Amino acid sequence: MGALHAGHLSLVRRSLTENDLTVVSIFVNPAQFAPHEDLNTYPRTLPQDLEQLAAQQVSAAAGDVRMPSAVFLPGVSEMYPSGISQDVASQKGTFVEVKGYSHQMEGASRPTFFRGVATIVTKLFNIVQPTNAYFGQKDIQQALLLRKMCRDLLFPYPDAGHVHIVPTERDPVDGLALSSRNAYLSFEERSVADILYKALRAAEIGWVAGLTKDQCISAAEALVTETVKTATTRGISLRLDYIQMNDPETFRNIG
Repeated sequence: MGALHAGHLSLVRRSLTENDLTVVSIFVNPAQFAPHEDLNTYPRTLPQDLEQLAAQQVSAAAGDVRMPSAVFLPGVSEMYPSGISQDVASQKGTFVEVKGYSHQMEGASRPTFFRGVATIVTKLFNIVQPTNAYFGQKDIQQALLLRKMCRDLLFPYPDAGHVHIVPTERDPVDGLALSSRNAYLSFEERSVADILYKALRAAEIGWVAGLTKDQCISAAEALVTETVKTATTRGISLRLDYIQMNDPETFRNIG
């Protein structure tokens, strides 16, 4: 959706390494924003995005240098010829929903989000018809859902086996995942945001050490609870949404 950072650029470089041609799409998709969400304020930095993309190069065989071949910048009317409303009840036209995989985890608090994502990615795949597509592990539910969508709808380009999930790029100091929305954080909020990574690492370390699922989640929750207390004394609002372990195939919460 633009507002490119090092995480996005890692996807571009991975594509440049593995493909002769690379197309980058930039489109802020209204269908994945609920009416109360930040469509109007979402960061839009197209001039800087294009500068960063123009600077991406990788060396290929025979001394060739690969750069992005094209940047696809469609308008809303092109992508939604029947029009688009953020209110699902008033939408008209064709939409894609991956049933049974869109209501868990992030979908619990954003029930129309993955419907919007699946719809726009279907449109982009139909237009570009890529051999390979690259998504960040930071949005793991989204990436796995799109892989399932390609399998279920028998996409030829890309097929499910060519939907690639690329490791998350993180802040080198505190490990916070890079995100366009990090720009919303104040200095004070940013100082405690790394609790996301600390909690994930606590659960991972416990799991590798042989702890049970409940013990791993408890370790992560304890870190978050302590950080919430500290943040509150500094006037910083911090709230836990959920911590879960989910099956990567079924998305079910592991019992």
